[in-house]
Amino acid sequence: MTKEVKRNYLEINSLEDLNERSKPSDDYSLNLLDPINFQLNKFFYKNIGKKHKWVDRLIWTEEQWIDYASSNKVRTYVLKCKDDLVGFFELIYHEEKKEVEIAYLGILEDYQNKQLGSYILSEAIKKSFKNKIDRVWVHTCTLDHRNALKNYITRGMKIFKTETINI
Repeated sequence: MTKEVKRNYLEINSLEDLNERSKPSDDYSLNLLDPINFQLNKFFYKNIGKKHKWVDRLIWTEEQWIDYASSNKVRTYVLKCKDDLVGFFELIYHEEKKEVEIAYLGILEDYQNKQLGSYILSEAIKKSFKNKIDRVWVHTCTLDHRNALKNYITRGMKIFKTETINI
């Protein structure tokens, strides 16, 4: 059975265009994953992605996960509430193009619908622009969280490409 999916590519070209969402409380912390821990990347990918049909990495070997997470182009940030894992985002730096791709961003189900997606997206954009880049971009589709596209647009991102794919 095939399903038609609409995919939108969005971008933001200046930090001045960001409609920032502040941290909900001091109970939350967002930190660069250092040292690198591919198991956390894999954990978030599987647990957040299972409802949204994130499938491309499910076939990865442990070596592929390690290579990806330890790439000097990839940065992973983890959101916690006190000591509990809440969500994450992965940034891929394309220095030659002066841009950053938000590869994956998500909140674990227990913490969804608390506006944490707005906060974590704001932080992903801010951290991206710290490296003197010209553009931050992401793609989302109709399989992602129902508020994903609205969140990207509300934060100041603009759609630059739309396509329909069959999966």
